Amino acid sequence: MMEAIRQSECFPLATASESGMPNVVPIKFVFIESPDEIWLVDNFFLKSRHNLQENPVAALYVYQPDDGLCFQLKGAVELRESGEKYARMRALVHQTRPDLPARSLVVMRISAIYQCMPGAGAGERIG
Repeated sequence: MMEAIRQSECFPLATASESGMPNVVPIKFVFIESPDEIWLVDNFFLKSRHNLQENPVAALYVYQPDDGLCFQLKGAVELRESGEKYARMRALVHQTRPDLPARSLVVMRISAIYQCMPGAGAGERIG
């Protein structure tokens, strides 16, 4: 699964407002910090940022059809705009895209992983 994250180039990120209004945006920068922590980069979040402030949970969709992998990561998130992790995230982004703002770091602590491939196991919790 971690290799699928490293190889993917676009990730749908789902959030919801406090009242439950959903929002999904494509993001490019996702970094694996540890097996249970991933970093998401806020370059241009508007509704997503507001949702994460109101309701700090999210879901990230990962799809690698060539490898037959499709899964969803869910977890609590924390927004960071300073500190050592934030500085490391900005450096990682600016190595390849110095033109991007890398406004904030979204630290996601993975609490559940679900299978998304069609078939008998679709929707089952796998982690």
